[in-house]
Amino acid sequence: MNNKKTWFITGCDSGMGHAVAKEVLSRGDAVILTARNVANVQPLVEAYPDRTFAYQLDVTDHERVARVVAQAETASGGIDVLLNNAGYGVLGAAEETSPQEYRPMFEVNFFGLVEVTRAVLPFMRARGAGHIFNTSSLGGYAASAGFAFYAASKFAVEGYSDALKQEVASLGIEVMVLEPGSFRTLFAGASMRLTASEIAAYVGTPIDITRRRIEERNGHQPNDPVRLAQVLFRLARSHRLPLRLPLGEDAVIRVRTRIAKTIAELDHWEPLAHTVAFDHPAGSPLDVPLGAST
Repeated sequence: MNNKKTWFITGCDSGMGHAVAKEVLSRGDAVILTARNVANVQPLVEAYPDRTFAYQLDVTDHERVARVVAQAETASGGIDVLLNNAGYGVLGAAEETSPQEYRPMFEVNFFGLVEVTRAVLPFMRARGAGHIFNTSSLGGYAASAGFAFYAASKFAVEGYSDALKQEVASLGIEVMVLEPGSFRTLFAGASMRLTASEIAAYVGTPIDITRRRIEERNGHQPNDPVRLAQVLFRLARSHRLPLRLPLGEDAVIRVRTRIAKTIAELDHWEPLAHTVAFDHPAGSPLDVPLGAST
């Protein structure tokens, strides 16, 4: 636990990114703080002037991402841990959500994450070591009504990370997806954007349940971002990481529920799935009862 690490964290303005940066700094690590507004990280720079490097960064500016990563590598002596944290949510029915609302979110949540990772990877490859933590969400494993596009952006993060982990494991680089449940950050408040228009047909549907749940939980979420930071501090010193890590009891319960539902659904529909083979003994898929047992 005593070997010092240098972290590169996106989205340090507030919330999870700020909490992780503050905690790992307090434990002796160095942090490259990136934020859309560097004034938001100035207190950390002043508190830890010998272990902080602050850069203004919008992850959707891909050219600047490459420049900042290169500058940070030189200034810090090398990035050991990348935490792709920058992101936000859009809440609304899929039909209600316009491209002007969902496309910018994808640029941050997915494409920004990809470009930061691409910029860091050559340096980690050269050293034969590194940890990459990609922030998904519980919604990146089990979507909720009202979060179709947010979930889609996080599902993209999970698929990308799954393949990336396989590609870089032999190069000494660890990749892990974070699936946080409800943490007491600004996600359900200032970091949540609502669709500009609402369609009356969706009133009283599951989307309303999601909206009420988000409103009620804001400021009362059960999970502590400081404790999440402590988990990451420990995992940054491990070389046996899972692909996915649900964080919070609420996340674990929902993942288990979704896994059980997926297995039951697969068992029910498996006989029909097998009928697409050229030589399936049951003949045409049209002859097999739906959900028939083998």
